[in-house]
Amino acid sequence: MVPVKTLASLTGWVTRREGRKFLKLGKEFDEAIITPSGLGEETRPSLYIHIPFCKSLCPFCCFNRYLFDEAKARQYFRELKQELEIYIEKGFIFSDFYFGGGTPTVLMDELTGFIDYLRSRFAIRRISLETTPREINPENVATLKKAGINRLSIGVQSFDADVLKNMGRPSSPGEEIAEKLLMAEGEFDTLNVDFVFNFPGQSIKQFESDVAKFKELGIDQATFYPLMASPHKKDAMERRFNRINTSQEKRFYDVIIKELYKKDYLASTAWCFSRGERMIDEYIVEDDDYIGIGAGSVSIVGGNFFVNSFSLERYGEFISRERLPIVDWRRLTPHEHMRYYLLTKLFGMKLDKDKFRQRFKSAIDSRLRIEMFFFKTFGLVEGEKLLRVTEKGMYPVSVMMREFFAALNGLREYCIENQV
Repeated sequence: MVPVKTLASLTGWVTRREGRKFLKLGKEFDEAIITPSGLGEETRPSLYIHIPFCKSLCPFCCFNRYLFDEAKARQYFRELKQELEIYIEKGFIFSDFYFGGGTPTVLMDELTGFIDYLRSRFAIRRISLETTPREINPENVATLKKAGINRLSIGVQSFDADVLKNMGRPSSPGEEIAEKLLMAEGEFDTLNVDFVFNFPGQSIKQFESDVAKFKELGIDQATFYPLMASPHKKDAMERRFNRINTSQEKRFYDVIIKELYKKDYLASTAWCFSRGERMIDEYIVEDDDYIGIGAGSVSIVGGNFFVNSFSLERYGEFISRERLPIVDWRRLTPHEHMRYYLLTKLFGMKLDKDKFRQRFKSAIDSRLRIEMFFFKTFGLVEGEKLLRVTEKGMYPVSVMMREFFAALNGLREYCIENQV
């Protein structure tokens, strides 16, 4: 029998190679390329909104972010509306919205004003929003609830003060963080807590304690992110902390499986575990197409991959000329597009073969014959028309997604360093 870690290494290697193809950009962008043509009601894209401002910058974060500057942030919120208006003029319609960052709650009046603007333009179905523990207080919770936030995700990362200190995050005592989480519990359809695992210097015992504390609080959803450092971030972290050791990653993941998956939590994704059916923030799972607005966002529409400018100044220049701030794009080959679809659906724990056929006008068993043979032969998926990831397949799928996001983080790193 082939060990799971060996299967995970193999799937990770293939995904790493595929993910690097997303970095091969360089085509001149024509706004006529990005269009809602052919996207019906059932394939309506979701909208990701990037707010790149933080009051402090975590050394392990690979997303596009800047230290908070109120004047720049207010200008940025105005530019976001202008960018979205361009998509509206093109005929795009959105109903599901995901705010990420950065810290989207860094300016609450601008955030709620932007949500009011969304309500004036669209029939909103769901809104997911990220924040941090220090942004949680009774006033902000009440404001976000009134604004109609359906899913609030709080980036705790760990309850352990030593782990937080090593992460370079502003830390509060674990009990204080727990009090903030309970302040938001029950106020939204879904409250999610984000954790990081396999951070340099983090012990299995510390992680087990984090999972136990989460369960003790009775919160309905947690998302556990493996460390996904870009190349330079990895080097810098290893100089500052310890060597990043992925050989220990499965031991961390096994804690999640034992304490949550084998208890009363469902796997909403390979990283997200929920009591019952809950909203998740992985729009790449929920929707085949998505638009990202804001500096440093990416989009996938109709098999095309688009990258927004990461520079605040350049982003603003595009908007002032009433142009989309897209600086690079790549048309995926049919096989690349199918493999991307396979990856994202398996990450979401299931793949509907009929929906694959509708999307690509062909059967997955014929178009991705080798991939299907591999996943079925080694027991990573089961089922006929609806493929479901098995418990054995969960860690290999987690590694696949970690490698894909690590490749994208390499792209983000290049764009940030060169202010593309």
